[in-house]
Amino acid sequence: MPATNAEIAELFKRFADLLEIEDANPFRVRAYRNAARVVAGYSRRMTELLAEGRDLDELPGIGKDLAAKVEVIVRTGKLPPLEQLQKRIPRAVSDLLHLPGLGPKRVKLLFRELNIRGFEDLKRAAGSGKLEGLPGFGAKTVARILASLETRSAGPQRFKLADAEQIAAPLLAYLRKTPGVKRVEIAGSYRRRRDTVGDLDIVVTGGRDSPVMARFVKYDAVAMVLSEGATRAAVQLRNGMQVDLRLLPEISYGAALYYFTGSKAHNIAVRKIAAAKGLKINEYGVYRGTKRIAGRSEKELFAAVGLPYIPPELREARGEIEAARAGRLPKLIELSDIRGDLHAHTKATDGHDTLADMAGTARARGYQYLAITDHTRHVTVAHGLNAKQLLAQVRAIDKLNVKFKDFHILKGTEVDILEDGSLDLPDSILKELDMVVAAVHYQLDLPAAKQSARILKALDNPYVHILAHPTTRLINARAEISVDMAQIFRAAAAAGVALEINANPKRLDLDDIHARAAHQAGCKLVISTDAHSIAGLADMRFGVDQARRAWLETGDVLNTLAHRQLLQALAR
Repeated sequence: MPATNAEIAELFKRFADLLEIEDANPFRVRAYRNAARVVAGYSRRMTELLAEGRDLDELPGIGKDLAAKVEVIVRTGKLPPLEQLQKRIPRAVSDLLHLPGLGPKRVKLLFRELNIRGFEDLKRAAGSGKLEGLPGFGAKTVARILASLETRSAGPQRFKLADAEQIAAPLLAYLRKTPGVKRVEIAGSYRRRRDTVGDLDIVVTGGRDSPVMARFVKYDAVAMVLSEGATRAAVQLRNGMQVDLRLLPEISYGAALYYFTGSKAHNIAVRKIAAAKGLKINEYGVYRGTKRIAGRSEKELFAAVGLPYIPPELREARGEIEAARAGRLPKLIELSDIRGDLHAHTKATDGHDTLADMAGTARARGYQYLAITDHTRHVTVAHGLNAKQLLAQVRAIDKLNVKFKDFHILKGTEVDILEDGSLDLPDSILKELDMVVAAVHYQLDLPAAKQSARILKALDNPYVHILAHPTTRLINARAEISVDMAQIFRAAAAAGVALEINANPKRLDLDDIHARAAHQAGCKLVISTDAHSIAGLADMRFGVDQARRAWLETGDVLNTLAHRQLLQALAR
């Protein structure tokens, strides 16, 4: 299987990390980091573009040299310069960069001074007190490293949902070309749209003589065949993900899809309901004794046990069965309900596309509005705007808005919440904007009481409309900040500040649990992409996935409103 965009981006990112550890030219490092962002966020797979004969150097930030390297990775799955560099710096060294607080400078120090070559070396050194003798490694830093190492080893590897999609899409296309196969679908946590996926459970229908099992285990991305039989097989892919495949007759499609989709707790609860009616559920159907009475479709299965259809996202044993019995299941929000995006960045700060390009793409998606919320001055790494620069952007937006009759660019900013809870720009500037998105970006390790007080003070500012990525987590990379979320929810609801479900696949923050709790506390919610490119605007669906898992309906999300109603709803 040709390399996915995620795999290409990971190789470029790893190469940039190792180059930085080696003190390489910073412009070269930046070029590879930028290429990783472009490839990871691009809406189409690189392999498709190459198959069409496209010149990849047409992509932003991808010159001829990088385009050639993308082509090599697509063909071979390898980046030769990276392999050469890894002979000098082991791959496990760059893995250390995934821990919070360990940038290239610190990792380089660990490697050169203590010969630390991986997580186990680091854990031993931290536990023995060796780290505290190094510059920049105080007691707090060492404690944070140890906590991160414990979190990392607490459970099996899970993949971000968006990365799992890139793995799943070509595999499904491959299997669907198998003779005799009628349906191929993914079940499990992937179908429930959890923010992370441990493995893929694939349901295939067709005859027992179908060659799908033999074809499955010969898939190019398979690194190891774990088991192979006539109706079931399991493999491990080269990225470490396990994939299980089950072959069943068409008449069992609904039962199998149901059986392998729900969480264990949900499935047990439904089986108990079935047992009380003298029924048995398995992957082949619903049975009364030896007679099969349902299973061709999921709706048929649910009806057999006296329940309405429960959407996959809700099958977590969090009250959905009780709600179904009482006729109180929510009518979940759909992607088509979204009228606009309320968090996006341009080239004015750390985005990759112009104001006009971002607006044009949002309009082409059928949106009524897009909020431009570039960073403010405190986020120096993102070249945040000062007051003068932000007002110049406001004038540019006013000028561009004149050209639209059916679309509105909202004038906004993502303003930093400073350590004391004040904002990075004065109210005299913020009041000139249509909306203000406030966010925490630094001092993430404050004690819960201080972190909570900081955010609560920001919520009191009358010009703040939305609290962005409230827990600041990065999936598989950075834990949530310590904060009293229940207190934040109560304060936001009282102040009329909306909380964001950030749809960036690396964040998905608020997650489904927090989003549901926020809604139950009376909070307004928005779903925004935090897009830094035109490709990033397509991430909205990941935020909608989490909103659905949070039981949210259309009326619970503000950016399902038309433009005028939205501004009224945001008003403090």
